[in-house]
Amino acid sequence: MRLRAGVRVRLKELLKEALGEDVKYVPSSFDIIGSREGAVAILEFPEGAPDHVKRAVAEALMRVHRNVRLVLAKASERKGAFRLREYEVIAGEGGTEVVHVEHGVKLKLDPTKVYFSPREATERVRVASQVKPGETVMVMFAGVGPYALMIAKKQPLVEKVVAIELNPEAYRYMVENVRLNKLEGKVVPVLGDVRTEAKRWYGACDRVVMPLPKGAHEFLDRAFLCLKPGGGVIHFYHWAPERDLFSEAFRLLEREATLRGMSVRILDARVVSEYAPRIYKVCVDALVEPEV
Repeated sequence: MRLRAGVRVRLKELLKEALGEDVKYVPSSFDIIGSREGAVAILEFPEGAPDHVKRAVAEALMRVHRNVRLVLAKASERKGAFRLREYEVIAGEGGTEVVHVEHGVKLKLDPTKVYFSPREATERVRVASQVKPGETVMVMFAGVGPYALMIAKKQPLVEKVVAIELNPEAYRYMVENVRLNKLEGKVVPVLGDVRTEAKRWYGACDRVVMPLPKGAHEFLDRAFLCLKPGGGVIHFYHWAPERDLFSEAFRLLEREATLRGMSVRILDARVVSEYAPRIYKVCVDALVEPEV
């Protein structure tokens, strides 16, 4: 979540006297993952932030958000195939496993072991709201299941949601989350690489969701192959600089369509979240149809 203006001012007010000039190190945003019974807060401090500042900010945050029992600071960039980062415990106690509730969907997870962004809750609802009764949906890079579960929750008449995930820990949580939300038979968790596992659903899907911010374009061929012969919708996520948000995503979709004798019509294009300074995660909703 973004720090609401009022919350940030309050944190600064709480810390101004204690930190003096060091109040500049108060982060401009943070995430809270978890429920009222116990949540984990994740902060990103500016480079060079002293330890006493980190501790003061964490303790102030816990006073403002009473449900936060543990505060972590980002200690590395995301890396590896599972998009994980290292964290430093700043304040609080207890484990890092939480149950996060999002628009009625329960998500059990450990943010130190799996990739999860609470900032995309609105985006997940947006995509789920487009799914029609009877559709078969493929969710690639499914993580602990937030997109797949939201789709099945918002559209109970969906035929099936196939959710493929590479990280064994995320897959384990996804299986448990399917049970927690009583969606057995609707959401089908699959452990493995999209490159190989998606083959089982070639030609079977009405819609493909690709919520990987960087690198999803490498799997566009699989997404096209998963669609039914009459076509379908692809929700393609990409990253782009602020100066030109969508051109490359459009070009990648059109190139793949041309290779397969298909046509692409852009239904929507939107910014999802900030990926890095002046770099954004964007989503293009594309209707893919046979070339006439």
